[in-house]
Amino acid sequence: MRRSKMLFECVLSALVTAVWCVSEASATLPSPQGVTMQSLNTQYVLKWTWPHGSGGNRTVTFAAQYMPLRSIPTHRKFKLRSRNRSWSTVCENITDTQCDFSDSDLYYFGIYLLRVRASREKENSDWVQQEFCPDKDANLGPPSNVEVTPANNGLTVNISDPLTSKHTSMKDYLAYMYYSVQYWKHSTAERKEYRYLNVTRNVVTLLKLESWTLYCVKVQSRYDFYRKASTFSPQQCVETRGPTALWQILLVFLLSMALCFACILFPSVIVLKAYSLVKRTFFPSCPIPSSLQETFYDSSSSPSSDHPSLLTLESELEICLQKLEISPEVVPLEIHAADEPEGPEGLRHSRQGSGDSGVYSAEDNSGRSNNMQEPGKVAEKRMDVLLNARDVVIHSTPGGHGWNCGVPDLIAKTSQPVLDAGF
Repeated sequence: MRRSKMLFECVLSALVTAVWCVSEASATLPSPQGVTMQSLNTQYVLKWTWPHGSGGNRTVTFAAQYMPLRSIPTHRKFKLRSRNRSWSTVCENITDTQCDFSDSDLYYFGIYLLRVRASREKENSDWVQQEFCPDKDANLGPPSNVEVTPANNGLTVNISDPLTSKHTSMKDYLAYMYYSVQYWKHSTAERKEYRYLNVTRNVVTLLKLESWTLYCVKVQSRYDFYRKASTFSPQQCVETRGPTALWQILLVFLLSMALCFACILFPSVIVLKAYSLVKRTFFPSCPIPSSLQETFYDSSSSPSSDHPSLLTLESELEICLQKLEISPEVVPLEIHAADEPEGPEGLRHSRQGSGDSGVYSAEDNSGRSNNMQEPGKVAEKRMDVLLNARDVVIHSTPGGHGWNCGVPDLIAKTSQPVLDAGF
């Protein structure tokens, strides 16, 4: 009964083809050539060639149609769209030599009759027909994605199913589809030892591999009913893992310690240097005497400021001169006695005068000695102050340089008149 039904459908298809051929027998336009269906999973593209040229200025267009014939007997869910099996137009008045049938919702287990013809103004070519069964004729695509990751003494392969034109899994149509995993040890030798593993799962682990060795993997989709086999997925090479050697552990430890030491030591040295510099500059260990704080500390901006003012080269000598006092030259007093008269009278007067002058001379001598002793004491005090100021200025600066302001030279110059005075 089933064979007779199939024979009837084939005869009916032949009659339909004959009728169309008779109706188009009067056509003068050549027909398209090389009609083929290129399909992958559920993506169907009908292609043809047109080697006859454009026919002058007239444009040649094409039309493509399909008509369902029957379903495979083992699948009962397929239903024809119409009882009279009419033609459905997919592409019309196109200039391209291909037509996409992917959005036509062709049933994967159905059988269809496809046809295409050329048209130029009112001329039409003969229809060129081709039978198409997606389950049988469509090619199977490779896995949509393959990920290879190292595992314990092996590799883990994650396989994603091939996808349809609607981004669903091809396992919805091919329940018995499986995968062939090919893997080998990576080497530069021309001859390689390939290994194969057929799995139906989407996750597989490759075991018994050498540790710390580079292996390459690629996967192929297969369907044995029509002996379908896809192309292989892109090759992926991953190194396996294994026990870590002792020298590697020591090397990593030493490198880590060196890195940590460098990261901690260098910043610490920089911070300590900066702290020492700031401390020596703004907080010296030897305090400046109160007599010099008015000069070296900035009191113009804030009376209670504790920060020393920075001196320029022009202002150092000027400040030192402002605080320096120069003693005037001490001129000794000279006493001149009057000429005594000659004769007795003069002798008497001289005696009397000598008596009186003895008193005055004693007084004058005592006054002169006192006057001569006071400048000497003053000069000694001034020399002590200048020498102390010089020592303080020299020792209060870092390294004993920078703030002497030429004080030794000034002291030598200013103290010379005092020394010349006879003290």
